[in-house]
Amino acid sequence: MTTPFTPYIPNTDADRQAMLKAIGVSSVADLFQNIPTAYRNPPLHIPPPLSELELRRELETLAAENRHAGAGPSFLGAGAYNHYVPAVSLAIANRGEFLTAYTPYQPEVSQGTLQVTYELQSLTCQLLDMEVANAGMYEGASALAEAALMACRVTHRYRVAYRDTLSPSYRAVVATYTAPQGIELYPVAPGAPLKPETACLIVQHPNFYGYLEDLTALEQTAHKDGALLVVSADPTAATLFKTPGSYGADIVTAEGQPLGLPLSFGGPYIGLFTCKSQYLRQMPGRIVGRTVDTQGRTAYVLTLQTREQHIRRERATSNICTSEALLGLMVVVYLATLGKHGLRQVAELCYHKAHYAASLIAKLPGYRLPMNGTFFQEFAVQCPKPPREVNAALLERGIIGGLDISDAYPNGMLLCVTEMNTREEIEALAKALSATR
Repeated sequence: MTTPFTPYIPNTDADRQAMLKAIGVSSVADLFQNIPTAYRNPPLHIPPPLSELELRRELETLAAENRHAGAGPSFLGAGAYNHYVPAVSLAIANRGEFLTAYTPYQPEVSQGTLQVTYELQSLTCQLLDMEVANAGMYEGASALAEAALMACRVTHRYRVAYRDTLSPSYRAVVATYTAPQGIELYPVAPGAPLKPETACLIVQHPNFYGYLEDLTALEQTAHKDGALLVVSADPTAATLFKTPGSYGADIVTAEGQPLGLPLSFGGPYIGLFTCKSQYLRQMPGRIVGRTVDTQGRTAYVLTLQTREQHIRRERATSNICTSEALLGLMVVVYLATLGKHGLRQVAELCYHKAHYAASLIAKLPGYRLPMNGTFFQEFAVQCPKPPREVNAALLERGIIGGLDISDAYPNGMLLCVTEMNTREEIEALAKALSATR
């Protein structure tokens, strides 16, 4: 059987014959004899393969249909944020020794990868003001869900409370993790007591609408009833406001995407996970430790591995399997490049630019800010017409608007302003909103 030429299948007819001979069959068709003839070669109705040049043009045409954040002003946030990514981050992450390394099961040949993970853990603890951190989770939402399960293991309680200002998508992921285990998930209003036998109180800080929560009061509410305080934090905001750890949080998670990871149309991202040292044995994932070898040289090893692949299944704390080492490397490079003062400068720019935008919009006829309190880089706006119409009008002017949150506030829109938005862009946004009354 002669196969049509394609640049994506390098095997020649001679190669195929050699492989067939090695496994003891005369043709490729012999490999599929157990499949009924009627189902063996169904028509696929797909076009013939394209050349590399044709394929590149096709993909470029499809990609051009997307509007990405770098193509013009964008004020969309809600969990994925348009921050500046230093060139050095991608330059280092694209080095072959990092890009092709998957997971450090052989410490003797993985010292570089292990050191990066160790640095990620150390920097995460400093950033969130917590005692221990793991080697990274899938992303912020599943990290928070793992925190809820961990709280249940620590307290031997099976109720989880959350503030209703938690991200709806985060709440959905937590529900997906907790429901199969019979864990009750319920909202709690400000000042309301927790139900008996509640394992933890989940708080997002800043919350989904961009505003700071009263963590002092919420910490008292949780600990008074013997529950843990679990905080889903914004790592950029943690460089400007009091850290979650300073409020007495027991477990703190975060989405690491703002720390040097491109938006990438939603991923891949990295979840940050920290807790108090007394709960270390119940932490999901893995922990890298630093020690010395027999010759007194610094050495890095996987110190704690609590998933079922490494220990007895009944003692495992999670089944998170993938390695976040490459994304963790980019986070480490970002944090090391900007440093303490650079990180604070980014946070201050986000804060002041967001407040400047809010001050302009609040003056527009038909627009108002429905929430009170301190916000960071996101804020809610009530529009004079449905947000979908407002966003359509903005897009005609080349501006990506905000997220429709009409389910929370009538004609509500969630806008986000970061250091990437210039004064001219912010003023153009206000002008465009004024014209869409």
